[in-house]
Amino acid sequence: MSKDSLRITEIFYSLQGEGKTVGLPTTFIRLTGCPLRCGYCDTEYAFHGGETRSIDSIIEEVRSLGSRYINVTGGEPLAQKRVLLLMQRLCEEGYNVSLETSGAIDVSGVDERVVKILDVKTPASGEVTKNLDKNYGYLSAQDQVKYVICNEADFHWSKEHMFEHKLHVKCEVLFSPVQGQLEPRQLADWLLHEKLPVRFQIQLHKYLWGDVPGK
Repeated sequence: MSKDSLRITEIFYSLQGEGKTVGLPTTFIRLTGCPLRCGYCDTEYAFHGGETRSIDSIIEEVRSLGSRYINVTGGEPLAQKRVLLLMQRLCEEGYNVSLETSGAIDVSGVDERVVKILDVKTPASGEVTKNLDKNYGYLSAQDQVKYVICNEADFHWSKEHMFEHKLHVKCEVLFSPVQGQLEPRQLADWLLHEKLPVRFQIQLHKYLWGDVPGK
């Protein structure tokens, strides 16, 4: 690949299904490739393949879709270092840019205008050892930390991890149930019982369209 290109699985326009901007029309840029293999992954189709695209062509397509909200996701976007330049250029054009990252790769080079959405890996994900704790030092109030919860053990681990690293003080924290593994009502009950300072979320897009790519 040339120095100004990225491997892209898909670029699409949909409703944001998670986080602070849930429900807002958003353009998603899904990069190809991920060094992790989480047990609950719902985007395995992004592990391989994709299309090599220049950053200029990516931005041109983003412009054509018309949304001011851009979500850079994967896979693991930071596995392709040129994504840092893509996000910088999008910010310079005035877009509201967010980055979905596993937290397993250094985020220190991410443009400070980008909202980092850091997905902490729980024990049941199978990738808990990949969490890069130093990344928590780069979080600011605009960012978000997400715990994807598979079971009760995951819930208690996530609670302890959040308090240990004071993540609820740094930024907003979200707890989300794995669809098909943990009933949303059960997670909601645990959160209320423990009185945790977190936001409960479900994946809106899955309730609307299921696991259809491009939604």
